Amino acid sequence: MARAIVHMDLDTFFVSCERLTNSKLNGLPLIIGGGERGVVASCSYEARTFGVRSAMPIKMALRLCPQAKVMKGDMELYSKLSHDVTQVIEEKAPIVEKASIDEFYLDITGMDKFYGCYQWTNELAQSVTKETGLPISFALSVNKTVSKIGTGESKPVGRLEIPESMVQPFLNPLSIQKIPMVGDVTFQLLSRIGIRNIQTLSEMPAEVLQRMIGKNGLELWKKANGIDNNPVEPYTERKSISTEHTFIQDTIDIKNLKSILIGMVEKLAFQLRSEEWLTSTVVIKIRYANFDTETKQAKIAYTSADHTLTRAVTDLFDKLYQRRMRLRLVGIRFSGLVRGTYQINLFEDTEEMLSLYQAMDKMKRRYGFDAINRCAGANLKTKQKDVP
Repeated sequence: MARAIVHMDLDTFFVSCERLTNSKLNGLPLIIGGGERGVVASCSYEARTFGVRSAMPIKMALRLCPQAKVMKGDMELYSKLSHDVTQVIEEKAPIVEKASIDEFYLDITGMDKFYGCYQWTNELAQSVTKETGLPISFALSVNKTVSKIGTGESKPVGRLEIPESMVQPFLNPLSIQKIPMVGDVTFQLLSRIGIRNIQTLSEMPAEVLQRMIGKNGLELWKKANGIDNNPVEPYTERKSISTEHTFIQDTIDIKNLKSILIGMVEKLAFQLRSEEWLTSTVVIKIRYANFDTETKQAKIAYTSADHTLTRAVTDLFDKLYQRRMRLRLVGIRFSGLVRGTYQINLFEDTEEMLSLYQAMDKMKRRYGFDAINRCAGANLKTKQKDVP
């Protein structure tokens, strides 16, 4: 039996959320982002016609579209509306994977026996818009890759079905950049040898691709040929991430304690970004030498940025640590998690800050977490317990 896999994607999600709360924004070129030195987190289709794109510096976007209205994002609003959409879809679909704050995969294989898969999906999309007010696009096909590419090609408010017999004819004329795993580096590499559309890539020997781009070569060849056996994995939210540090000797050294905390924040923040989470609640825990344990928490704007989380953690520590007794343990927990990347939270930060985080994370992923660290953070060599 051919699989029936749906990819659903909310159209210009942040923009649609803002327009839902303020109808005067309808039809205007709108940019969601922060400050003149910030970057575009999202933009309306009216702004895109001028060449504005996500992750573009705000200054460049305004040069392209000077009449655009720039708004600071509201992650709490976006998180709530994302949750509302998730509820509508989960109530009706048998298997749902929430891939990000605004996109979903559904496995509805076998449903065509009782109800046309396309008709069912179309009615689900209509339900989402009716119950939440948000526009949504979808594509229905035989696997996740083809469905995701299909949604991108059908936007805005797209409704597309790509049956198995039409997968290759649909993919062939498209740019290789439409394949989810093809980034700028891979695109430039393949372009230099004349591979720019999917058909040319699909006809290239898989072993040649492997020699060119390494272990991902075979996977890329499969996607170009419409092959993707990855399952739709049921959606479950992670509640929190945390870490604790137990000292070999009880300590009262405030400078060292804060250095340890900063190092712990850096490690957890990197994990947040790697797993694509944003946190809204910071909790700090301390245990005194006499085993008395105290905690304190604070709500913050959704983030996964070290510098923002460090401020929150150190402020909490100053408020919590009042007894001036020796400590045997400190711990940090980030909770209130939602799906998202650091890029979508750059409403306050600059293009330079984004570039710094991207460069540091790239080095950490390639050479290990300890390859690069902030000077203020300690190199944790003593006993540490990570709490799942």
